[in-house]
This record gives sequence, structure tokens and C-alpha cells, in this order.
Amino acid sequence: MFLIHKVYLNLPKQPLKRFMTTSILNWASKDGEFRRQQSVFRDCIEADANAKFAAEPDRYHLYISWACPWAHRTAIVRQLKGLDKIIGMSVVDYLMLDKGWKFSTEQECPGAIPDTINESSYIRDLYFKVNPNYEGRFTVPVLWDKKLQTIVNNESSEIIRMFNTAFNAFLSKEQAELNYYPESLQKEIDETNEWIYDTVNNGVYKSGFATTQQAYENNVYNVFKSLDRIEKILDGHKYLVQDTFTEADIRLFTTIVR
Repeated sequence: MFLIHKVYLNLPKQPLKRFMTTSILNWASKDGEFRRQQSVFRDCIEADANAKFAAEPDRYHLYISWACPWAHRTAIVRQLKGLDKIIGMSVVDYLMLDKGWKFSTEQECPGAIPDTINESSYIRDLYFKVNPNYEGRFTVPVLWDKKLQTIVNNESSEIIRMFNTAFNAFLSKEQAELNYYPESLQKEIDETNEWIYDTVNNGVYKSGFATTQQAYENNVYNVFKSLDRIEKILDGHKYLVQDTFTEADIRLFTTIVR
């Protein structure tokens, strides 16, 4: 608690505009508030073999950035569930410039994995391949269907739910039994996700990407109030929801580890 309060008392007094590229500043609205765009691609992979996006080994490919906490959560669940054996992954350069996320070689950027599926230079190429008139943001993660040559989903919270259950038929018994969204805890997980998303996961963006002092102050203190709340929950408890490791822990981890 002392550490959080120490940081809280030494918060930057102004939004961090001088560290941002022009394209990132454009993510803020006229009042200076950062407003996250809704993900556009919201289809779902299903265990049903007759579904449009049926769960199949080696059909899907995940695109991420290690710099992005939203994409990071999908990579974690992919690994924990053992899906790395049946879902490929490409990793963009950690630095996002005006054209968005770029694919680099391992030599150019340690940890990068080029796009060997579509031979793209930028993540934006995937969006334009699906829709040449696309006008939204070019975000990661991207879950790609190699069979239908399209984006299935670019919403991380939905991708981790698919990874949690849709491919269980192709996994070992031990991996299939791993469940990060158990039915008995879903209500509590959803409630935890809701306030942590608003004040922490998205709260750090609303603070850091604010372009006015008022917008910054509207959000930055809520981040640290929620960190205090989280610390109280974890005082004597290993996990956020009833001492069970769930998606709520993964979703929080990828933000606070940064």
C-alpha cells in the first residue's frame, strides 16, 4: 500500500503529450478525452464443426504485439491452454509509428515474428485485405482465419474466451480441463472485469492519452484508487476471484506489469 501511495503522491501533474506521436494524439476527442473505438470484427470460433468459424487445428493465426496489453492477454491464454501447437502467431515490432504496427525480422527487432501467412508489412494490410475501404484503427490482437482469408475477431476479451473452450476437443485432458471462466464464478468475474477495465485497463489509456489537463485529472486518480482497491483484495488472497486463477487475473496482469 505504501508503494502505491508513494507513486500516487508523485503523479505527473500534466498529461504526457510530449511523448506521443501525432497519430496517437488523434485518438483523443475534442475535449481531450481518450475514447476507445469499439472492435469491428466480432465473429466467434465455435466447437461446432458446422459453424462458419469452426474450431480446427492449424486453421487460425494470431497477430499480436508484446507492447500491447490487450494482445498480450491473448498470447498468455494461447500458451496456457496449449494452443501454440494448433494456432500460429506473428509478433509485430514493439514500436508503433504513423502507419501503425509494423512487421520486422528477429534481427531488426528481437522477439518479432514476421507474417508468414499473408506476407504483410503492416497490420493495416490485414484490415485492408478484408475491407479495402476500412476506416477504423488498425489494432492488435487480430485473429485470422487462413481458410476463409478474413479476420475473425479483433476484440481481446472475446478471443480469450474462444481460446478458453472452443478448441478443447483437440487438447490433452489436462489442458481441456483448464477453465479461466468457470460457470460458477462468471458473475463475479464479469463484475471484477468491469471496474478493472474502466479504471485500470482502459484507465491508463484515458490518463496517458489525455490531451487536456481536465481530461487527465478526470482519470488519473481513478487508476490509483483502483490499485488501492486491488491491493486490499489481494491482501491475504492469491487471486482476484475467490482464490481461483481466472481470466480476471490475466486481464489485470498484462496492464499492471507494464
